[in-house]
Amino acid sequence: MSELLDSSKKMKENGERREILVFAVNGERFELSSVDPSTTVLQFLRTQTPFKSVKLGCGEGGCGACLVLISKYNHVLDQVEDFTASSCLTLLCSIHGCSITTSEGLGNSKDGFHPIHERIAGFHATQCGFCTPGMCVSLFGALINADKTNRPEPPSGFSKATAAEAERAISGNLCRCTGYRPLSDACKSFGADVDMEDLGLNSFWKKEESDDVKISRLPKYDHHHKKSKFPEFLKEIKPDVFKDSEKHSWLSPTTLMELQSLLEQNVLAGTKVKLVVSNTGMGYYKDIESYDKYINLKGISDLSNIKKDATGIEIGATATICKVIESLKSHSKCEFVSDFDLILGKIAKHMSKVASGFIRSTASIGGNLVMAQKYHFPSDIATILLAVDTMVHVMDGTKFKWLTLEEFLEQPPLGLQSVLLGIKIPRWDSSKSDPKKHKSKILFETFRAAPRPLGNTLSYLNVAFLVEVSPSEDLEGNMVETCKLSFGAYGTKHAIRATKVEELLVGKLLNFGIVYEAVNMLTATVVPEDGTSKIAYRSSLAIGFLYKFFSPVIDHSVEKLNNYSNGYTGSSVKKTFDLKENNGKVHHVKVPPLLSSGKQEIQVGDEYRPIGEPVTKSGATIQASGEAVYVDDIPSPTNCLYGAYIYSTKALARVKSIKLLHQEGVRAIISSNDIPQGGQNVAFKIFGVEPLFVDEIAKCVGDRVAFVVADTQKVADMAANTAVVEYDLENLDPPILSVEEAVERSSHFEIPPMLHPQNVGDVSGGMEEADHKIIFAEIKLGSQYYFYMETQTALAIPDEDNCLVVYTSCQGPEYAHSHIARCLNIPQHNVRVITRRVGGGFGGKFSKAFPTATACALAAHKLRRPVRMYVNRKTDMIMAGGRHPMKITYNVGFKSNGKITALELKILIDAGIYPDLSPMIPHTIVGALKKYDWGALSLDIKICKTNLPSRSAMRAPGDVQGSYVAEAIIENVASTLSIDVDAVRSMNFHTYKSLYTFYKHSAGEPIDYTLVSIWNKLVVSARYNQRSEAVEEFNRNNIWKKRGISRVPAVYELSVRPSPGRTSILSDGSVVVEVGGNEIGQGLWTKAKQMAAYSLGLIQCEGSEDLLDKIRVIQSDTLSMIQGGFTGGSTTSESSCEAIRLSCNVLVERLMPLKERLQNDMGSVNWETLISQAHLQSVNLSATSFYHPGRTTNSYLNYGVAVSEVEIDLLTGKTSILQTDIIYDCGKSLNPAIDLGQIEGAFVQGLGFFMLEEYETDREGLVLADGIWNYKIPTLDTIPKQLNVEIVNSGHHKHRILSSKASGEPPLLLAAVVHCATRAAIKEARKQLHSWSNSDELDKPFQLDVPATMPVVKELCGLDIVERYLKWKMGKI
Repeated sequence: MSELLDSSKKMKENGERREILVFAVNGERFELSSVDPSTTVLQFLRTQTPFKSVKLGCGEGGCGACLVLISKYNHVLDQVEDFTASSCLTLLCSIHGCSITTSEGLGNSKDGFHPIHERIAGFHATQCGFCTPGMCVSLFGALINADKTNRPEPPSGFSKATAAEAERAISGNLCRCTGYRPLSDACKSFGADVDMEDLGLNSFWKKEESDDVKISRLPKYDHHHKKSKFPEFLKEIKPDVFKDSEKHSWLSPTTLMELQSLLEQNVLAGTKVKLVVSNTGMGYYKDIESYDKYINLKGISDLSNIKKDATGIEIGATATICKVIESLKSHSKCEFVSDFDLILGKIAKHMSKVASGFIRSTASIGGNLVMAQKYHFPSDIATILLAVDTMVHVMDGTKFKWLTLEEFLEQPPLGLQSVLLGIKIPRWDSSKSDPKKHKSKILFETFRAAPRPLGNTLSYLNVAFLVEVSPSEDLEGNMVETCKLSFGAYGTKHAIRATKVEELLVGKLLNFGIVYEAVNMLTATVVPEDGTSKIAYRSSLAIGFLYKFFSPVIDHSVEKLNNYSNGYTGSSVKKTFDLKENNGKVHHVKVPPLLSSGKQEIQVGDEYRPIGEPVTKSGATIQASGEAVYVDDIPSPTNCLYGAYIYSTKALARVKSIKLLHQEGVRAIISSNDIPQGGQNVAFKIFGVEPLFVDEIAKCVGDRVAFVVADTQKVADMAANTAVVEYDLENLDPPILSVEEAVERSSHFEIPPMLHPQNVGDVSGGMEEADHKIIFAEIKLGSQYYFYMETQTALAIPDEDNCLVVYTSCQGPEYAHSHIARCLNIPQHNVRVITRRVGGGFGGKFSKAFPTATACALAAHKLRRPVRMYVNRKTDMIMAGGRHPMKITYNVGFKSNGKITALELKILIDAGIYPDLSPMIPHTIVGALKKYDWGALSLDIKICKTNLPSRSAMRAPGDVQGSYVAEAIIENVASTLSIDVDAVRSMNFHTYKSLYTFYKHSAGEPIDYTLVSIWNKLVVSARYNQRSEAVEEFNRNNIWKKRGISRVPAVYELSVRPSPGRTSILSDGSVVVEVGGNEIGQGLWTKAKQMAAYSLGLIQCEGSEDLLDKIRVIQSDTLSMIQGGFTGGSTTSESSCEAIRLSCNVLVERLMPLKERLQNDMGSVNWETLISQAHLQSVNLSATSFYHPGRTTNSYLNYGVAVSEVEIDLLTGKTSILQTDIIYDCGKSLNPAIDLGQIEGAFVQGLGFFMLEEYETDREGLVLADGIWNYKIPTLDTIPKQLNVEIVNSGHHKHRILSSKASGEPPLLLAAVVHCATRAAIKEARKQLHSWSNSDELDKPFQLDVPATMPVVKELCGLDIVERYLKWKMGKI
C-alpha cells in the first residue's frame, strides 16, 4: 500500500482523467492518487499513518475498538455533520472530503489530553486499555452532537448531553476487563443533569466533599469545542463523489441516469460490481471474492431524502438508520401528535435497538432491507415496516416500480441491474371519519427478544403488530377492525405476515377465547426452518408477544383500554389511548441512566504510603488517547511479511495436500517440514507436547496445518481462508467428541500425583449417617471463550549472528522464549522475547500465545525477514479452546436439617486434544469446591482426551466450576428438603477445625477465617432480609415477571510464586523498575511503582515521600530479567511487588551511610542530591532480587460473599440483574482502586459464563460461535443495574506481602450468585405454573443449565405458559 500516500496531482500518462482522494486525519491533509477500493479506513490508518488508537477487535463492526469520528461538511446546510463509524468496515474511498478524528486527535501526551481521557483515567475506567480509545471516540461523538443542539447552556465544564445519553454512547462498545461500571461513571460525569452523588470512586475528590468542590476538581470540558475545528480546505471538496478509474475502481454517480448507465455497461462487460453505501453489511457477509468496480450510491442526493406529506413518509434508500430515527422521532416529539406520528415514534424506538449507534450512524435503511431480501438477513427493520404496509421503490434496469414490502421480500434476489431506491410508510390514522368507528383506537407495538436489550445483537424473534379496535355496540369489549401481524428473525427466509391469524381476528370481539384460538393458529404459522437453533423457544416467543400485545384490551374495562401500558406494553402505547382524555397531548418521560453507580466502599491504608492508596492506574491516560503501544502497534520493519494460519476443518484426518487458490502476494507456506534440523515441532510442552504444526494427522478442528506468509496481513488472511486442504480418513477411527466417548474408549491424560486431589474423611460412614440421599445427580458445564479484545499477535525480527527479537502479547515470555529456541534449535541467548503490555489475557495469552510467537519466529528465521501476525477473530475463536467443559455426577448424603454428611463426586473434564495445563484443573476444582464442610469427600476425576481444540487456563480455571458445583449441590439439597437454601448454606459453613481439615496448607490462623463475619455483615449492608420479603411481595403481585434473590460465598485457594525484580536509580533521581510479571490490565505496574516508592522512601530524605512520579516500570525482556515465570494465578502482582521491595531494601542499605554523612555535613539532604552524590561516589544504584516464598507459607485463602437480586420475564426468559452487593476480603489492599476494578471486572466476566456466553461445537467438532454475531459477552445493558462493592481490609498477616491478598480471579466465582438468584425466580414461576395446571413435574427439583440464557430460562418457566394461563383463565370465567 505504499502507493497510497502518493500525493501527485498529475494526470495519468495515457491522458485518462483521475481524481485525487482528499481527506484529513486529526487535521493532517492526505491526498491519495491510487487506492484499492476494498481498503478500509482501519487498514489505512494502521499501516500508513502514525495513528494507532484504532484497534482491530472483531473486524465485524461489533466491538467499537476501531471507532473514529467522521466529520463531513454539508454544502447545502453549511454545517458539519459528525458521526462515529467502525473504521474496520468503512471504505477509504468513501471518506473523500471528510475529516477523520481518532482518540489521539482529541488529545495526547504532547498537546495535552482531552478531558475524556483524563476522566476515563481518573474514574479508574481502564485496565488492559485496548478498547479504551474506541470508548473515548464513542463518548466524544455523543457529546459533540448534543452540544450542537439548541438545548439550554450547560453548567461550566459539562456537555449539553444528559447523563443517560452520555452513558448510552458506549452501550455498543465491548470491554472484557472493567465490568463497565467505572466507564459508565466517566461518561455520566459529562452530563448536564448528572447527580454528583451518583458518581463512584475516582481520583478527583473525596467522598465527603461538596458538589461544588467535586465539580471544580473535574477536568474541564469545553462544550463549544474550540479546539475541534473542521479543516477549511475540505469545505471546497464535495463528499461522496470521488472517482477512481483504475481497473479496480471506485465510481460515484450523482444521478439515477448515471447509475443506470454504469450498471448497464458493467453487465455487458461482465465485470464484478459491488454497490455500496457504507459497507456495514461486510460485518455480517464477508467478501469472499474481489470486485472490479465499487459503485458508491451516496453521491445520488435523491436517494438520501426523507419527506413527509399527507399520504405518509418517504425515505430514500441511502438514508442512514440514524437519520431515519431522528426524522421519525421528530414528528412524535410534538406536544400534540397523531396516531401516525405515534406509530412513527415507535418504529424509531425499535430501530434504535438495531445494531449499535456507530453502525446506525452509517448503515442505510435500504442496505438493511436488501440484505434481508437477497441474503435472508434476520432484519428487525423489515419486520416492523411489514406491519405498517410499507411500499418499496425499485429500479430494475430502466424501469421503475412500486411493490409492497411483502412482495419485495418474496421475489427472487435482486439482479445486477436492480436497485432499491426508497420506501414509503403510508399514513395510518384511526377511522374517525366513520361515525360508527369514531371511538376506534389504533394499537401499534413492536417487540424483540435478544440477548442484549439495547441492540448490538440479532433477535431470536422480532414482531410488529398494528390493530385497530373499537368498542362493541352489542357486547362489552372491543372489536378488531384491522389487523396486521408481522414476525421475523425466527429462522425463516424473511419476515412474514400471519395472514390466517389476522383473518381470524378481524371482526371478532377480543376476549381470552379468541386470543387462545389465535395463539393455537399462530403455532402452525410461525414455524422455524429445519436447522434453526432454539426452535421451540422462538415459537413460544411469538405466542408470548401476541398475548403481551392483546392482554391490556381483552379485559373489558375502559380504564384498561385507556391505560394500555398497564402491565407489559410501553408508555408510548398509553399515549394512544390517552389522546381522547388529553386532547392529543403527550407527556414525555426522561430516560434514566442504565446504571446507578452503586457504592464503592474501600479502606485506604496509611501505614505503607503510597501502598494502600487508590492511585490512578499507570499509563491510563495514554491508553485512553491510544498512544499506549501494543504489539500490533509497533511499526512494521522494512521488508516485513505477514502470516496467517491454515487450520484443520476436520476433527481427525490425514492431511494429504494444501492448495492455495489465492497466490498473489504469498511468499511462503511454512509447515512442520520447515523446522530446522535438530529443532522440535513444539508449540507448548509442560505436561505433554503440543506440536506447532500437524506432522501428518490433524487431530482436531483448529489444529495448525501450515502458516501462510504474504506481503500484507490482508493477503495472508485471504490466502489462508481460501486454501483447500485435501484430507484422507482411511484407516482412522472416528474422532472422540465427548467425554462419554473418551471414557468409553479409555482416552485420557494422567494427573500427576502431586496434583491429584485427596479424599477427605470416611465417605461410607458419612453416607450411613445421612437421613437422606440424592443419588446420581448430574451437572454439565460448558466452555467459555477468552474474548480478549486483542487477539493473538507477535512480531519476529531477525537480528545479527543468528539471533531473533520477538515481540509477543503473552503472559509467559520466558516460556515463549524457551519454546522458540527449542523449535529453531538455537541457544536461548540467541532469542530475546519482549512484552510491553497485553490487550487482555485471562489465561488465554499463556500457552495459547506461544504458537503465534513461535510460528512467526520460525518463518522469520527461515526467510530472514521480519514476520508478524495478528490472528483474525474467527480463527482465534476456532483455535482458542477456552474454559474446560465438564460433566459432574454426584451422590450426596445429608441430615433432615440440611447438614451434609458425605459427598461423592465423579468429574469428567474435557481437556481437548493436547494436555496443555489440564492436569492442574482437578486440584483447582476441588480447592473451590471445599468451601463447604461436606463431612467426608470422595473424588473420582478423569481428564478426558477428545478431538477438540485443547482447553487451557481461563480466569479462575477449575475454581469457578468447582465453586458452582458446590452451590448446585446445596441448592439441590435445600430443594429436596423444601427448606430455605440460605439455611443450608449456613449450616454447612466450615468451623476453623473443619477448614483446617479440608485446607491443611492454606487455612492460615483462626483470625484469618473471615468468611462467616463478612457473610453476616452482608445481610445488614445489603438489607438482605428486607429485600427478600420485598421479593416475595413482588412475586405475589406479578404474573408475568418474577424476582429472585440469593446469597453465595466463595473461598479461593492461592499460591504465591517466586519472582525476580530489579530497581535502578538513574543519575537524575528517576527510577526504573523491572519485574518478572507482565502488565495485562491488572495494575501490576501501578502496584510495583507504589511498592518502589514506599520502599525507597524509607531512606527518609527530603523529597523521598514523593517518589511515585519519578518511577517507571519498563517492559518485560527475557534477556534482561530472567526467570520471570508467568503472569497468572492472581498473585503475580504481590510476588513482583515483594521482589521490588527486596531490591529497594538493598539500595536503601547502600545509600544509608552516604545519606548520614551528607546530613552530618549539610544538615539536610534531598533525594536528587543524595542520588547525584551516590553516582559521583560510584555507589551501585541497581539491585536485583529474587523473591522466593517459603514452602509452608506460600498459600492462603481468599474470601468473598455476594447477594444478587434478579427479575425474569416469563414471556421471553430475559433476566435483568437489579442489584448485586459484594463484600471481598482483600487483606490490606496494595491499591484499593485497582483491586476494586479487578473485583468488578472478574464478577462481570463470571456473569458472562453463567448467564450469556455459549461456546459450543457442532457434531464435527467445529466451534459454532466464531464472531461477535453469535458470541455475546456482557455489555453495559446486561450487567447489574446497581453494583455495590465493599473491600474489607482484614488486618496484618506476617506471611503475606504487606498483609495483602489477591483480587484478579477469586471474585469471578461470586457471579454464580446471579445464576442462583435466577433459579430462585424460576422456582417462583414454576410454582405459579403449577397452580394453573397441577403438573407434578413442575413441583420437582430442576437443573438450571450454565449459561442460563433466555431460551434456557424460558423453557424452565414453561414454553407453553401463555396457553396454560389462557386455559386456566377461561376455566375461571
